[in-house]
Amino acid sequence: MELTGKIIAVLNAKQGKSQSSGKEWMTQDYVVETHDQYPRRMVFNVFGEDKIKQFAINPGDEVTVSFDINAREYQGRWFNDIRAWKVDHVAVASDGSAQTAFEPATADLQPSQKDDLPF
Repeated sequence: MELTGKIIAVLNAKQGKSQSSGKEWMTQDYVVETHDQYPRRMVFNVFGEDKIKQFAINPGDEVTVSFDINAREYQGRWFNDIRAWKVDHVAVASDGSAQTAFEPATADLQPSQKDDLPF
């Protein structure tokens, strides 16, 4: 699943050590808000120090978040876990529209020109 919007909050990172393997872990939560007529907000997390650094998410960033949803049970209660596996920063055009910064710029090409592209 994907959601595009603006990062409105970066929550404190949490870290610890796995009881079973003894390995260190780190996770960080972020809040993204859509640009719909009625904006929606979603909290998602990024697991792993390497991914946290790779995604480099800051407040105010426009992003497209690719994520998986899973539910888990703890002491008789159920909780949703929304974990991002990819975060793309998007560029905002002067008209306010957003376009993924890493997409090939093919919008201005004629259909016949697009057929000649290697991708």
